[in-house]
Amino acid sequence: MSADYSATNIQVLKGLEAVRLRPGMYIGSTGPEGLHHLVYEVVDNSIDEAMAGHCDTILVVLEKNDVVRVEDNGRGIPVDIHPEEGISALELVLTRLHAGGKFDKGSYKISGGLHGVGVSCVNALSGWLEATVNLGGKKYFQRYHQGAPEETVKEIDPAAGTEFQHGTQIRWLADASIFTETTAYNFDVVATRLRELAFLNKGISIVFRDERLSAPKEVTFKFEGGITQFVAYLNETRNCIPAEPFFVEAEKDGVATEVALQYNDGYIENVLSFVNDIKTKEGGTHLEGFKTALTRVMNELLKNNPKLQKKLDKEEKLAGEDVRAGLAAVLSIKVPEPQFEGQTKTKLGNTEVRGIVDTLVNEQLTRFFEQNPKVAEKVLEKCVGEAAARIAARKAKEATRRKSGLDSFGLPGKLSDCSVKDPARCEVYIVEGDSAGGSAKKGRDSKIQAILPLWGKMLNVEKTRLDKVINNDKLQPLIASLGTGIGGEFNISKVRYHKIIIMADADVDGSHIRTLLLTFFFRYMPELIEHGYVYLAMPPLFKIAFNKKEWYVYNDDELNTVMKEIGRDKESVAVQRYKGLGEMDGIQLWDTTMNPARRKMKRVTLPDVVEADRIFSTLMGEEVEPRRKFIEENAVYANLDV
Repeated sequence: MSADYSATNIQVLKGLEAVRLRPGMYIGSTGPEGLHHLVYEVVDNSIDEAMAGHCDTILVVLEKNDVVRVEDNGRGIPVDIHPEEGISALELVLTRLHAGGKFDKGSYKISGGLHGVGVSCVNALSGWLEATVNLGGKKYFQRYHQGAPEETVKEIDPAAGTEFQHGTQIRWLADASIFTETTAYNFDVVATRLRELAFLNKGISIVFRDERLSAPKEVTFKFEGGITQFVAYLNETRNCIPAEPFFVEAEKDGVATEVALQYNDGYIENVLSFVNDIKTKEGGTHLEGFKTALTRVMNELLKNNPKLQKKLDKEEKLAGEDVRAGLAAVLSIKVPEPQFEGQTKTKLGNTEVRGIVDTLVNEQLTRFFEQNPKVAEKVLEKCVGEAAARIAARKAKEATRRKSGLDSFGLPGKLSDCSVKDPARCEVYIVEGDSAGGSAKKGRDSKIQAILPLWGKMLNVEKTRLDKVINNDKLQPLIASLGTGIGGEFNISKVRYHKIIIMADADVDGSHIRTLLLTFFFRYMPELIEHGYVYLAMPPLFKIAFNKKEWYVYNDDELNTVMKEIGRDKESVAVQRYKGLGEMDGIQLWDTTMNPARRKMKRVTLPDVVEADRIFSTLMGEEVEPRRKFIEENAVYANLDV
């Protein structure tokens, strides 16, 4: 140890200094995701008031200049002096971590905010924040700068500045010195979370207003049906059984459980789970209980249905993946003291919850099927069909292994692999057609860049079972090249490339190919997208040549900018419009689209899984009417090159 290391080197951070010094520890990041998390933290406080029965309306406003306002008609944060701390309770809540009414079980029995970091962190990460409280017929106000109060709490004119007669208003501007990437909020991102909260808390009105536009936009989320409407929303573009979602709710040992589910005519599982309004992306004991009960119920139905049992081998049972194929479900539980674990702290660990959910689903779903035998028959028939397809796929795979002597899917001959074996350094370009594939092979860096050419019509997996996907000759090379396996055998740790780049022509056909591939990744390998491994290449649209110099540009705006810089009209300059990747030789493709130092790419992300599911099912599913409606509503945004 260094001789000059002593007690004077130990730094004690006071108040909210720790939050400003290491914001990522508290809100995840200082990028767009962390910025939007500020809104959710403040809204969570209002939701807690609603869950406690003291609030039924929440207002969220995106004001001009990146200011946000959240207001509720709850009780209002107390403003009297705290007996131990000697300051107003309002100031205490806004300036101290782990201070608030939700730690007192008499004030809040259930709290979603317990999982978060609280409004004090929002205050710490704001350039300024204003709190206005309507309480006991009076109005109180306090303003803060970067988390520090500028003044003590003061009483103000009761007619000033709020839309409700009682409750709390928090208004703030995110600190641009912390959120250096952006302080602008995305309407759709915020709307997604607010809609979700309204589904999970039936009867609550959440009014969302965007005042940044010349004509302000406002939407109200209110769902008296709660998660039953949530499931109907998930299945909106599909044919369903039963016609109305199954729903059950109960409370046991202080744990309130709600379950809604409904099957559709697709093959994709869409089960969402929540604890105290927090989405549990990694699942947990509540989801384990639900899945176990569902599989048990369906196998009991099968045992009592000899006709359908004959469609499977004698000893075969329904697996979890069989009974969840084509299932849309929402599981929402409220736990007084949730224990979260997992990599992102979104996995529930309370062991007692597993049995509570298991028992409830087992008893109530069994009763539902007994009372609705026709529905039970249809659902069971679908599950048996999934099991038969799974078994057929397994047998086909085993036959392939025996024939080739290789493990599941040997590397395809079409793949021109890279020499480096570290997945973190490797990337694969998925290219449509022989011509583009040939150019890509010539232009690539063979150490780190692999090329997989695809040709012919791609399979639309939205309309297809897993066995057909596995046996498809267009998808087999892709599945084999990635190395992760598929379906129940998928393993993200076996992925061979950390950059999976879709490189298609910049035209309608290229867009179709990208959409088909993205549908495949979203439906059968969503973890690749969640880990940030999927990208879209951005080849140039134009090549400009003038006076022995060349420019590659990617859209019409860039073309016009270069033309202005040259100072010549298009009759004097050679402008080539690329109709496809195959028109570029290997050197040009490397220079414009594949050189890591110069290329442009878009990373595919999943900010809203629910909306992504709805869009894929609308555009790629069997139902024509939802697709026609979507096209009519969005045709105005299309940029067609005719």
